[in-house]
Amino acid sequence: MNCSAQEFGQPNRIAIVGAGAVGSTIAYAAMIQGLAHEIVLIDAVAGKAEAEAKDLMHGSMFVPAVEVSAGGLEQCKGARIVVITAGAKQRPGQTRLELVATNARIYREMIPKILKSAPETLLLVVSNPVDVLTYVSLKVSGLPRSRVIGSGTVLDTSRFRSLLSKRMNVAVGNIHAYIVGEHGDSEVPLWSSAQVANVPLQSFSSPACPALTEADRAEIFHNVRDAAAKVIAAKGATNWDVVLAVVRILEAILRDEQSVLTVSSLLENYCGISDVCISVPCLMGRQGVGATLPLPYSEPELAALKHSAELLKATARQTGF
Repeated sequence: MNCSAQEFGQPNRIAIVGAGAVGSTIAYAAMIQGLAHEIVLIDAVAGKAEAEAKDLMHGSMFVPAVEVSAGGLEQCKGARIVVITAGAKQRPGQTRLELVATNARIYREMIPKILKSAPETLLLVVSNPVDVLTYVSLKVSGLPRSRVIGSGTVLDTSRFRSLLSKRMNVAVGNIHAYIVGEHGDSEVPLWSSAQVANVPLQSFSSPACPALTEADRAEIFHNVRDAAAKVIAAKGATNWDVVLAVVRILEAILRDEQSVLTVSSLLENYCGISDVCISVPCLMGRQGVGATLPLPYSEPELAALKHSAELLKATARQTGF
């Protein structure tokens, strides 16, 4: 169903802080999807945001009705969602967690200014390291858990399903599998609950697709975990794939879908994990992050998830929280 941006009786306004490759492409994809009537681009380099807004508006006759503009953080006023892509970029060979000090400092200064203009908004964090910056945003803002969301492993989960689809020779829409934990090196593939058309992955085979071997699993996960590093080494940054993931999150919120997505959010007593923002499957709708889903983790998977949580907690402590 092609739902309009006024589906719930009020215009949707999205503010995007950071008008670089990711931020401007989010605006472009949101325009095509008809997710908002107003999109404002905000960047430390005002001319950059203004140029991107004009470039997008010049094509506005080809998309659902929308107004794209540029401004400062005060233009977050009235935004239902503020998407934050601002921050230092990940350099080739650098881990996401190594970005933490620089970007945490930026967020400490930026979040209060955003909320001064838009106290009722939802915050959608995209900058890396996304899990730690989601936690920093939560602590700095004082907002409830539901309103502070990290893009988390939504993209990693998509990469996982895409590679499984190719290997199993089955449409990606029939693959159900998740990546949880950190959006980074300690992320965890959930092989034990993965399914192909409601058939457990470990039991699935067909004439066109022999069963997965341990070597297959290792190769698939290696390609999921290291996908971003390979792209960054070749072109300097990722943008298209992460934008599609972010717009999927926006769609779930603005259309109140109650979809299950592996966003990063604050966990409290989830399988013994508390006080950390990390990705597990969550319901996503108009109010933001809803309930977390208790998956049937295997013992090694749960141990790996707890290890990932401890790494993120240790990194978050480096920011003073």
